[in-house]
Amino acid sequence: MLNLKTKLTLMLSACLAVSTVSAADDTATNKLSNAEKKSGWKLLFDGKTTKGWRNYKKDNVSDGWTVKDGVLTRAKKGAGDIITDDEFKYFELSLDYKISKEGNSGLMFHVTEEEQTPWRTGPEVQIQDNVDGHDPQKAGWLYQLYKPAPPKAGTKEEMSKPADATRPAGEWNNLFLRIGPDRSEVVMNGIRYFRFNKGSADWNKRVAASKFSKFPKFGKATKGHICLQDHNDLVSFRNIKIRKLADDGSAPDPSDGALAIKGVPAFPGLKWEGWEAVNEETGKVVPLRPMVVKSAGDGTDRLFVATQRGMIHTIDTKSPKQAKLFLDIHEAVAPWKKNNEEGLLGMAFHPDFKKNGQFFVYYTAEGMPRKSKISRFQVSASDPNKADPKSETVIMEIDQPFGNHNGGSIEFGPDGFLYIGLGDGGSGNDPLGNGQNLETLLGSILRIDVDHQQNGKNYAIPADNPFVNRPNARPEIYAYGVRNVWRLNFDPKTGTLYAGEVGQELWEEIDIIKKGGNYGWSVREGTHNFGNRPETAKEKPIAPIWEYDHGIGRSVTGGTVYRGKKLPELDGMYVYADFVSGKIWALKYDEKKGEVTKNLRLSTSTVPVMAFGTDADGNLYYCVETVKGGEGIFRLERE
Repeated sequence: MLNLKTKLTLMLSACLAVSTVSAADDTATNKLSNAEKKSGWKLLFDGKTTKGWRNYKKDNVSDGWTVKDGVLTRAKKGAGDIITDDEFKYFELSLDYKISKEGNSGLMFHVTEEEQTPWRTGPEVQIQDNVDGHDPQKAGWLYQLYKPAPPKAGTKEEMSKPADATRPAGEWNNLFLRIGPDRSEVVMNGIRYFRFNKGSADWNKRVAASKFSKFPKFGKATKGHICLQDHNDLVSFRNIKIRKLADDGSAPDPSDGALAIKGVPAFPGLKWEGWEAVNEETGKVVPLRPMVVKSAGDGTDRLFVATQRGMIHTIDTKSPKQAKLFLDIHEAVAPWKKNNEEGLLGMAFHPDFKKNGQFFVYYTAEGMPRKSKISRFQVSASDPNKADPKSETVIMEIDQPFGNHNGGSIEFGPDGFLYIGLGDGGSGNDPLGNGQNLETLLGSILRIDVDHQQNGKNYAIPADNPFVNRPNARPEIYAYGVRNVWRLNFDPKTGTLYAGEVGQELWEEIDIIKKGGNYGWSVREGTHNFGNRPETAKEKPIAPIWEYDHGIGRSVTGGTVYRGKKLPELDGMYVYADFVSGKIWALKYDEKKGEVTKNLRLSTSTVPVMAFGTDADGNLYYCVETVKGGEGIFRLERE
């Protein structure tokens, strides 16, 4: 057994060797990713010329603006403000800027050429060096109108909301601006500063109290040019990207087409033992929230479903009339109604489950202080459809500072070790800096040996874990730099480990998890700047294989690689979803080339998908919240 495990470990380590590709690689400068192209983004600066720009009220760009090494720079006096040739109504704009010490500039939008200067019509987002800047209006503030709200003293917000997210003079910052029909916002280095609605009562009140009140055309245009300001200081720009939004604020779907595959209730009319849609005592609705659906790999036709409340059920897929209660630990599990990211979040069956009857559960425990537990349970000796709740052995306890970002996905790898996907501990902006801290388990993916004990713990450390010999690093860590992994899954054919990584303000990502890999959080969100913490890790961040922005969806649900037989058109594709938009896609990843070649939409209704899973035959299912027991689990079928 140990020899086999050693061989499998070496095989897995080889296929998960750390990539040297960095998310910060400048070869991506002034280029659009595959996902960006599909979702409607365009370059406003090609990195070579000033094509598409001109000076305000002029036909060309002055020689005060230079282009060198892929950077647009206001380099000389008298450069003048420059504007885009095109006008934009609703849009999202992203750009990188680098400014000189004490420098000042601005980004204006909806500029018209009716006044002597562009700022008399177009509102300005400040761009400046916040440390030595001479203007009290900081970078990212909407000049004289909006600024980040101060944190409330004594609250979690105080920890999670920094006063300034900009990086020092001479370093690149990312500024994101959204102007939409429903909401507009400014995000600095991945951290949202404020939201506003141009033309609203609040907007008009603020304009009336500002210096712009004496300019009747200020902020009145519903479309106009983008403007980069010459404020007599050295400032540089790159990666200037824009996406037009439809009149309803929507963005194009980042897909190469659709597959005629839909979701249908897998077990219509199914009854769930121990669960009713309405609490008889309180009369309140009690939704069913399936978190895990999978086969035990024991040769039976049973499907196991773990719900967030703390119950695990079995379904006989050949005669699915009732989901029988397999294990009930809800009294020990923190109720998700208090914090909807807590509860029973993960379940995994031991590779030798058929022989030893062992399975493992990840849950957040009831009571304070907050803790997550990974526990081993045993099937009842007298009934294979019942587990013994008294058989619990706590393998690991993890302190949780906040009620969100618990992760919770657990999976056995082809090497026989248990992989555990954790979050950064919660709140917002990773206030404790856990993502890049190898001294804590949080913000990491762990890998442990549950078949042995070591140093007084109910688990052992695999000898080839990447940080075993690094001083002050937790040896359980397999990879790090994650915010909130929402579902891990191994490709059953190749052993490749996929993870859906939930983002914060702007980006959702899918990662291939590699041994010793750093995935960037919380100095990066996907391939983009986040906040202003210095990058101190030894390992350069690994870029996701796929990312999509919050114009497309807002919370990725990591899926599974399909290896079933009923839908050969899905073979080898990673099926995933977005919980907020309800969209489901199938991603084709070429492991040899290390790139995504296709992203296809499935013809499913837009429902919030919480998790994916497969049965013994590889048929694919997904879970949704429901008050109708027969509609909590869907199966993919051809239309």
